[in-house]
Amino acid sequence: MTVERIFTSPTSGGPQLEQQSVRVVAGSGIEGDRYFGRHDEPGQNLTLIEIEEIEAFLREKGHGDDVSITHRNLLTRGVRLNELVGVEFSIGAVRLRGVELCEPCLGMGNALASPAITAAAVVKRFVHRGGLRADVLSSGVVECGAAIGPLVKSGSSAE
Repeated sequence: MTVERIFTSPTSGGPQLEQQSVRVVAGSGIEGDRYFGRHDEPGQNLTLIEIEEIEAFLREKGHGDDVSITHRNLLTRGVRLNELVGVEFSIGAVRLRGVELCEPCLGMGNALASPAITAAAVVKRFVHRGGLRADVLSSGVVECGAAIGPLVKSGSSAE
């Protein structure tokens, strides 16, 4: 259960820039990302998506190999993000809370539509598979390869 790829976009609708690591700030999100410090929606600090879902979509639709297409920040491998809604978890030393599913919108549908798939079909394909919105609870650095796991409360043992 790891972070496989990291993307930021300095401007809304701008290109996704791949990063090896990012600094996150509690309550504000990823430094340099378009949503840094914004609080328009719940869980706007950071978005995650399972890379397996993106890879399956790309294979099914012959859509190329650009895994940044969903405009999510962190692409994870080996973790069921839907199970993290309402849960505090860690990425490396950073603490986060899963707020809600990051359901697809028409903007995502339009961006991924092609002659082989309509925007509405894209949205339908990613319902409950579009990732997770999360709040950043502690500041720190998130790196590619960082482990994702449940928080272990002090005083309890992980046996």
